[in-house]
Amino acid sequence: MGIITVEKLSELSAERHDAIMQRSMDELGDIYEDMRAICEDIRNRGDAVTLEHYAKYKAGITAADLKVTEAETQAAYEQVPAEVVEHLKFVAGNIERFHAAEFERDMWSMEIAPGILAGRVTRPVDSAGCYIPGRQASYPSSVLMTILPAKVAGVEQIVACTPPNEGMTANPTSLVAADLAGCDAIYKIGGPWGIASMAYGTDSVPQVNTIVGPGNKYVTAAKMAVFGTVAIDAPAGPSEILILADESANPNWLAIDFLSQAEHDQDAAAVLVTPSAELAAATADAIQRAFDAADRQEILRPALENNSAILVTADMDEAMEFTNAYAAEHLEVAVDEPMLLLPRIKHAGSIFLGHYAPVPAGDYATGTNHVLPTGLTAKMFSGLSIDNFLKKPTFQLLSKQGLAHLAPAVMALSKAEGLPMHGEAVRVRVQE
Repeated sequence: MGIITVEKLSELSAERHDAIMQRSMDELGDIYEDMRAICEDIRNRGDAVTLEHYAKYKAGITAADLKVTEAETQAAYEQVPAEVVEHLKFVAGNIERFHAAEFERDMWSMEIAPGILAGRVTRPVDSAGCYIPGRQASYPSSVLMTILPAKVAGVEQIVACTPPNEGMTANPTSLVAADLAGCDAIYKIGGPWGIASMAYGTDSVPQVNTIVGPGNKYVTAAKMAVFGTVAIDAPAGPSEILILADESANPNWLAIDFLSQAEHDQDAAAVLVTPSAELAAATADAIQRAFDAADRQEILRPALENNSAILVTADMDEAMEFTNAYAAEHLEVAVDEPMLLLPRIKHAGSIFLGHYAPVPAGDYATGTNHVLPTGLTAKMFSGLSIDNFLKKPTFQLLSKQGLAHLAPAVMALSKAEGLPMHGEAVRVRVQE
């Protein structure tokens, strides 16, 4: 038997169907209390908690070791190949242009009735914190994806936290990306220590209004623990892809797309759904060949065996129904005429249309954001955008005539709710 087999969607057992839909969503309840305790400790004791944790990385560590210095940033430029720096600049330009286009009107208003003007204004938060994963790999793309939307939104103070390496050093490519993006300060603090430091503020780290960025389950649990003190983006889990394909798709390309998401993490998920049994079989064979030649089989194998599937449907309608139910983080639509299916797609973090739109194009360079909802949360959350850094308070301007128009309704409803002074606030203005 191969690393992955073809299954008919209609013949899945209830248990198998649920396993595919649930993928590897971790139950945060097992670690939530531990993460909340760390966050609360930092709220009470500040930098001391973080220094105790990172003493294992540097003897005699002090608070000064937590913040990246200008000298460290300049040294990073010497360590990162010039070609990579230029590519980071290119990608940053695309991200800025796309997110600038997300802006709606700064203000709008409408006349509700004569003398009543109501509307809404858009204002950025004062400060934002961006979490940048590290340790296991370098993620300069995530640096750009989190900091640049905040910058475009007009946030005055933007800081970032990223896990340090031995010796309390930060990844040089991430430092270059943060500098190019215009980050005001970057701190070498990871996990719940970084999240709580930004949420509550310490002597070293400023308190922010919102925290965004990808991370592991410990980071996600910490973000949920501080929610309310700060705003957060969507809860995030392991990477996932759903490929919706028809007979026009190239099975060899689909196999690579499949593995490109599975290689992220042992808990990653990849699913192909198609009405073409021939394409399904050919893709399964291509996945096996690519897997046999892959270097990261210890990561790929559990992702493919535990969380992935190739599903054959009776027709495209059944495939579309499953696609919307799955609500994938990344949705590839590898069909002959993808724009015809776009209106039917209800739930997805980011949608990749056509045979020449693989997920890595968006992960790195199209300008769309790769910080996306996972594990069914695309049914209720969107990917990171400037909206995560904006507030939209409403306003109303009333004349005496306008208030008089509303007075009967306000006074009657306030009386019905047992709040007489609400009605009195209107009456004194229109009857005296």
